[in-house]
Amino acid sequence: MSLWRWMFPEGKKSEECPFCVLASGSVEGRTPNVLYQDKHVVVFVDRNPSAYRHYLVIPNKHIKSVQDLRPVEADHALVSRMFKLGKSTLQRDAPNASKYRFGFHKSPFNSVDHLHLHCIALPYNSVWRRFRYLGVGWLGAYVSVEHVLLYLDPKKGMKTGVTSGDQPKVPI
Repeated sequence: MSLWRWMFPEGKKSEECPFCVLASGSVEGRTPNVLYQDKHVVVFVDRNPSAYRHYLVIPNKHIKSVQDLRPVEADHALVSRMFKLGKSTLQRDAPNASKYRFGFHKSPFNSVDHLHLHCIALPYNSVWRRFRYLGVGWLGAYVSVEHVLLYLDPKKGMKTGVTSGDQPKVPI
């Protein structure tokens, strides 16, 4: 459990969220590590990189985590755009990387309560860093962007409805 989640169990308000501050483009939140920004998303360098290149792609709109996404066209389009921008940025900056990884940490394993896509060009900086980005089925703390897109695609019929508590049956 992250320190923020322990201190603020109800979650941080969007005006207190460091990623919302960054996305707003305010002077306080602006860093030289922003690689791309438009009216929907921001791409920036992770402040504690786990690999050769490690970027984060965030939506400007405050969405708490990957579990808050639903199989509707708007959420699918958002994650598709995040993936496309992250992939093109990594391919531009690390064309000779051995492999790329794209995914999300699931609550309560995400460090910031704002949806963010990890875009990683391997190799990892250490053996220990790789464990944070392993998906272990539905119990895993990390889920690939491909799995999320498959779940969110309203045309594929992957959705199986929701159970009580509004949690998807196909976990992401």
